[in-house]
Amino acid sequence: MHLLITHETVYRYDRLVERSTQYLRLTPRSEHGLKVLSWQLTLPVLASCCQDAYGNTTHVLTLDKPVQEIRLLVSGEVQTPDSPPAPCLEDRLPPEVFLRSSTLTNADTALRDFALGYALALRADPLDGLWQLMRALGRAMHYMPGSTEVAVPVAQAFAQGLGGCQNHAQVLSSCVRLLGLPARYVSGYLVGDATQVASHAWAEVRLPQGWLGFDVSNQCLVDGRYVRLAIGVDYADACPVRGMRVGGGQEQLHAAVQINVCDGPLADQPFAQQQ
Repeated sequence: MHLLITHETVYRYDRLVERSTQYLRLTPRSEHGLKVLSWQLTLPVLASCCQDAYGNTTHVLTLDKPVQEIRLLVSGEVQTPDSPPAPCLEDRLPPEVFLRSSTLTNADTALRDFALGYALALRADPLDGLWQLMRALGRAMHYMPGSTEVAVPVAQAFAQGLGGCQNHAQVLSSCVRLLGLPARYVSGYLVGDATQVASHAWAEVRLPQGWLGFDVSNQCLVDGRYVRLAIGVDYADACPVRGMRVGGGQEQLHAAVQINVCDGPLADQPFAQQQ
């Protein structure tokens, strides 16, 4: 699938920002069947580029002069596989790295009991057990963008019974780790209706055959409609934009993403989109 992607993020402030630093994980890598044909970031000033601990391409944007608006523009062209979802054996790090928990993915008793209820199913057939777990989580946590902050701990999101794709990805990752399989949080893009999409998140699980993506919000496996940007243990590791600032007062955020599909319409398009 040939995709043209444009992603604009604009921060506006009611007072001057004296200085700021932002970490941008907005650049995909050619891996897991994804081929990056071209990719460009248009930023207020030149940013330094590096790889973080998970191998994500990361740009560090530092503004040391007062501004009242920060505009980030991403444009690129990628090729994704047309084949059905399949596990991928490509590893940047030992899978065991993604067995560990974090502040955002620590489970409480309720979430632990929920996850352990699928232990027998997972042992009998890992893939079928994961499908059962994903379906049950979709029923326990209804998809409702904006109902919960994206960076809340999994126990809080699960107790609320509502969440967006970021919450779903974190909670599923936490459950899978409790059942003994490595799982990682993934941020990226998802093609949606009329080629209008927003940034998305899902989880990848390390099965014996390799990594396989699970999207709780859309109750499906990850395929060529998804473009991976970054991975991590949780949202904080892999969110597209994260930073700090001095000054600025109240912040207004506008984000818009558009993907043009160059090789025809998609069948069975997912429904969940999250700005």
